[in-house]
Amino acid sequence: MKLINIFILFTMLSLNYSCRNANETQAIENTLNLSLNSEISTLDPANSYDTVSAEVVYQVYEPLYSYHYLKRPYTIIPQLAEDLPKIENHGTKYTIKIKKNILFHDNISFNNQKRFLTANDFITQIKRLAYLPTKSNGWWLFDQRVKGLNKFREAAGNDFNIFKNYKVEGLYATDDHTLVIELTKPYPQLLYALAMSFTSPMPLEAVEYYKNDLSKIMVGTGPFYLNKYEMNHSVLLTKFDNFREEFYPNQGDRFSNENNLMKDAGKKIPFLNAIKFSIIKESQTRWLNFLSSKIDILSIPKDNFGQAITPNGDLTDELKAKKIQLQISPTLIYWWLAFNMREPLFGQNKNLRYAIAYAINIDRFIEIFTNNVAQKANSIYPPGVFGYNPSTQLNFEYNLEKAKAYLTSAGYPNGKNLPTLNFDVRGDNTTSRQMGDFVKTELEKINIKVNVVLNTFPGFLEKSRNGKLQFWQDGWALDYPDVENILQLLSNKNFGPGPNTTYYNNPIFEDKFTKLIALGDSAEKLKLIEEVEKIVSDDMPWIMEYYSRDYILYNTRLKNFRYSDLIFNYLKYLKIN
Repeated sequence: MKLINIFILFTMLSLNYSCRNANETQAIENTLNLSLNSEISTLDPANSYDTVSAEVVYQVYEPLYSYHYLKRPYTIIPQLAEDLPKIENHGTKYTIKIKKNILFHDNISFNNQKRFLTANDFITQIKRLAYLPTKSNGWWLFDQRVKGLNKFREAAGNDFNIFKNYKVEGLYATDDHTLVIELTKPYPQLLYALAMSFTSPMPLEAVEYYKNDLSKIMVGTGPFYLNKYEMNHSVLLTKFDNFREEFYPNQGDRFSNENNLMKDAGKKIPFLNAIKFSIIKESQTRWLNFLSSKIDILSIPKDNFGQAITPNGDLTDELKAKKIQLQISPTLIYWWLAFNMREPLFGQNKNLRYAIAYAINIDRFIEIFTNNVAQKANSIYPPGVFGYNPSTQLNFEYNLEKAKAYLTSAGYPNGKNLPTLNFDVRGDNTTSRQMGDFVKTELEKINIKVNVVLNTFPGFLEKSRNGKLQFWQDGWALDYPDVENILQLLSNKNFGPGPNTTYYNNPIFEDKFTKLIALGDSAEKLKLIEEVEKIVSDDMPWIMEYYSRDYILYNTRLKNFRYSDLIFNYLKYLKIN
């Protein structure tokens, strides 16, 4: 989700049959309560690129395509599109038929009229990604890829009238329900891009009415609409009564069949009447609510792992007695420590980066902060994508003597004359503070001084987008299972506000990256993937840490739950028994 430099914020869902605050929920029955552990950065699909905002955004906004909820490996299916696209001209022309009679949620910008979805609404949103005032995190998806879109970006500048009237050569509608996208060259990942919230349709009249500021407003077509938003506190989504006819999947993989996830096959969704999101930053508060049966789904906090899981890997008797169930899931989420390569201190001193890499005990970090659940990273790629090699080895290890030697080679023997480093953490909660203190203590062993900087999560993201971070922990939840989604984090085309927050810039990397993203899975692509990894590992803009694995607890009253770190629109499938 995502992210951007996505930080996996363990999202916890809570279930309560009677709403606690009747004024907010008007006693809506069948309400699912979800708890987020950070403030929401934005509700605008053009800029939502973190797992916290995505948890809300994907319930309201819908792109053309999504992922099959009950199948692995992940499978693209139509959502607002009628079918998969017709692809012509050697992979450069996509013609997409759009479902008819799809209503947007009621909005003041529609002048009390019903507003139906058209192909032009997708064009408006893709133009928003290119439009400079939007400062979209999703521009990288289409940069240099759609005919005429970069010309539009330059011509429009900050002028909204040009934004409205400019016709992009490679974006057009042949009728109200046929969208055509013409590319400058083949882009095998386009379907993945069209399954991201970045490309959700947006009515031009809403963009104009809200002056292109949709950070606190939602104008979507999804199964739930925005009822109430209290910043830094809560969000209430309510079932959209005019949601089209959509049905629970009638096919699933072996896991889905064995775990009774097919009982509602063919039934109309959504099943819930409302969803209440509340922000609860501290993991201990979430855990206590779980124990008192106020929460039905929880990603186990690190400090409570021993209270939930026995040394044999089973649930404790206490949780079994409460009829709690467990899903253990590998993820497409992983972590590293990042350097701002634009800063001369780091960008021009590889020996300093190596010194820090050798000085931090990643095994100990994994033990403390994941209870040894996570898998130590061995590659810049995660398991589950084409190109990952389990036999790859990183070119550093925990070794204080080597760390001191590299520090001397960097020009700072025993840390002498090295400025104090700023290590920014991703939140202001207990775990964030502990992570910062861990890094500080590790580097003090080789006489590197560190100032730990606390942030709110939106504040951290803002610094990230504007290149204001020096040294930090970064992470990524894959938007789609392709190495292109990883390597674009290092492309010089994606400097902030894009996802290259390290400002890494290597022309040799760029050349190989440009070649491999145009290829389907093949021996040629695999060779380039390996070559690119060697370049990045040697340059070391990242100190690789670990691949996440999630232990999810949930109450049996919640039906149809299947954990995924890639599928965010899953709430429409959930049911309260």
